[in-house]
Amino acid sequence: MNRNILFAPLVLFIILVAVFATQLTKNAEGDDPTKLESVLVGKSVPDFQLQDLFQENKTYDQRLFEGKPLLLNVWATWCPTCYAEHQFLNKLSSQGVNIIGLNYKDDREKAKKWLRELGDPYQVVLFDGSGMFGLDLGVYGAPETFLIDANGKIRYRHVGDVNSDNWNKTLLPLYNQLAGQNSPLKPISVGGAQ
Repeated sequence: MNRNILFAPLVLFIILVAVFATQLTKNAEGDDPTKLESVLVGKSVPDFQLQDLFQENKTYDQRLFEGKPLLLNVWATWCPTCYAEHQFLNKLSSQGVNIIGLNYKDDREKAKKWLRELGDPYQVVLFDGSGMFGLDLGVYGAPETFLIDANGKIRYRHVGDVNSDNWNKTLLPLYNQLAGQNSPLKPISVGGAQ
């Protein structure tokens, strides 16, 4: 029997492993795993009607996202990474960054307690207990953050926590560009000082 025939399955296996490994490590966006392309980038926020987390009789729709650039931060109390990013969101809010919260597939009372104890960086918190609005946004899980322009169009999607590194390198320049401010927001250092 020919030795080459015996080694053919092994060679084929090695080639397949190499191809699969390359595809698994290859990111469609380059080397940034936190940038997950969305079919909604460049489009308006999908239609919705959701209750305010704190005031169940108050509802909001997509008009909430018109008038000024802002971040839509998807979070939940069951999400450990959301806990890790929360202090940084409080810093952003204190610097004048407009943030809307989307409490995603969560318990309303736990979410209220979380914000009372850890601080509330949000101008408004939408309650998406069923996760249907998150589904419309293409949310995979929490946290995710969307940068939305003054016309209610999604301009960028960030998967994972917002921290000083990705804020300063990616989100801040985009936010300042959309805001068109005469005195743009400045980077935030790891220690939190400007």
